[in-house]
Amino acid sequence: MQQALDELKAANCHEIVMLPLYPQYSAVTTGAAYDAFFKVLQQTRYIPAFRVGHAYHDPPAYIEALAQSVRNHLNTLDWTPDMILMSYHGLPVRYHKNGDPYPCHCWKTSRLLTKALGLNPDQVRTTFQSKFGREEWLTPATDATLEELPNEGIKKLAVITPGFAADCVETLEEINTEGRSAFLEAGGEDFTFIPCLNESTEGVDMIETLILEMLGADVRNSKAA
Repeated sequence: MQQALDELKAANCHEIVMLPLYPQYSAVTTGAAYDAFFKVLQQTRYIPAFRVGHAYHDPPAYIEALAQSVRNHLNTLDWTPDMILMSYHGLPVRYHKNGDPYPCHCWKTSRLLTKALGLNPDQVRTTFQSKFGREEWLTPATDATLEELPNEGIKKLAVITPGFAADCVETLEEINTEGRSAFLEAGGEDFTFIPCLNESTEGVDMIETLILEMLGADVRNSKAA
C-alpha cells in the first residue's frame, strides 16, 4: 500500500481511487483494506484527494461480468450441469450478529446472478467455504454440501466462487481439487470449476466501469474515448 501510494504521488496523481477487490463487504476484508490505506495516509504530510470504494456485490456491471463468465465456461462443456453451486468464503456467525453485512451481500449476489442467468432458485445453491476454528460459521458449508449433493440426485455440478476477484488457494486447491474429489467420491459424475474473473476482459471492463462511476464520469463516453 505504501509503495503504491508513493508511486502514484511521484506520478503527480492528485486524486486517487481506492477500490478494495472484495465484492461483498466484510470488516475483515474490505475493512482491513481501509485500515491499511488510512494508516499510510496518517503518515503522509500531503494527502491527495481520494475516493474510497465500498462493496460492489450488486452493480449491473459486476453481475453481468459474472454471468458472462458462466455462459462462456458452460459453452465449453459437452454436458449440462444439474446445478450451479455458488461458494463464498465463510465468516463466523458472530461477526454477522455484530453487524457485518457480508452474508446478506453474498445472498444478494447469488440472487441477482441466478436471475441474470435465467435460472430457477432450485438450480443454484449458495454455500460458504474455508471454515477454521471451533466457533459457529455461516452455513451451509461448501465441503459438506459437495458430499451431500450426489445423494440428492445432483450428479453434474458447476461451481463458481463469486466473492473472489482472482483465483487463489481457496478456489484452485480447496474447490477445484479437494472439492472436486469430494463430489466425485460421493457419487457425482461430472464436475467443473468456473474460474474467477481474474484478468479477463469482462473482469477488467467491470473494474473500469466501477471506477469511472465513482469518479462521476460518463462511462459510455469515457470508454468511447
